Amino acid sequence: MAKATKKQALGRGLSALLKDPENDINSAEDKNADKVVGNIVELDINSIEVNPFQPRTNFNEETLRELASSIRELGVIQPITVRKLAFNNYQLVSGERRFRASKLIGLETIPAYIRIANDQESLEMALVENIQRQDLDAIEIALSYQRLIDEINLTQEEMSERVGKKRSTIANYLRLLKLDPIIQTGIRDGFISMGHGRAMVNIEDQVDQLEVYEKIISNKLSVRATEQLVKNLNNTPETATKSEDGVVEIPKHIKKGVKEFSEYFGHKIDVKVAKNGSGKITIPFHSEEDFNRIKKLVQRENK
Repeated sequence: MAKATKKQALGRGLSALLKDPENDINSAEDKNADKVVGNIVELDINSIEVNPFQPRTNFNEETLRELASSIRELGVIQPITVRKLAFNNYQLVSGERRFRASKLIGLETIPAYIRIANDQESLEMALVENIQRQDLDAIEIALSYQRLIDEINLTQEEMSERVGKKRSTIANYLRLLKLDPIIQTGIRDGFISMGHGRAMVNIEDQVDQLEVYEKIISNKLSVRATEQLVKNLNNTPETATKSEDGVVEIPKHIKKGVKEFSEYFGHKIDVKVAKNGSGKITIPFHSEEDFNRIKKLVQRENK
């Protein structure tokens, strides 16, 4: 406890140093910069502005209130990170949830690490640090990767080194941005998972993407069922099948019907047609859960 009190007192002492115009620190070479940069300083909360480079755009109000309650009881355990803009003027680099929660309960000061960085460095720090967070949704992460490409000019290989992720993982996130904006919103709001999104990326036409998205929502399709549905959509049904009398071409009206069946059941439907026009339809399933899903679809049509 004594150690924590000493550290807090030190932070307040540095805060007083920063408020002295004669000690205005703008670079690492300035006098007393070594005492401030990289240390925890108690800053006036009103001297800090939010970061326009913040990759996160969604802040859950309920979890924010929970964090505020925790801060009220225990204080800000992990300091925020800011960069100095001007005399007694700072900008958030990371920790916006802690910053917002602290303002919510009326704190006047907040512990902060001070960095000296230009706009590009600040953007990179904010994006890279936020990508590491566990509570960003897949689209926020994808947008952060895209901004690192567009605004910092990083390659996927360079990003892989900076954020400690495989290049293939980064590529999978970036591919989500090819989805229709409605589907991207569905991922952000938790209606579908990243796995669903990755399956739908393989559909080039966005109209078809939205049709599949609606089927996922209405039929509560699993990722595996979605992958099969997309596969069926992209693969034209077999144009011919063998019978005892040889190869028989499947009529166009049956081809169309098989495609519709495949989309409805979420599996590739097999069809065999005899020379006399009769035939057999086979609906595959992969598990007991999958069988029960198909059974419900059939029962629903019979009502």
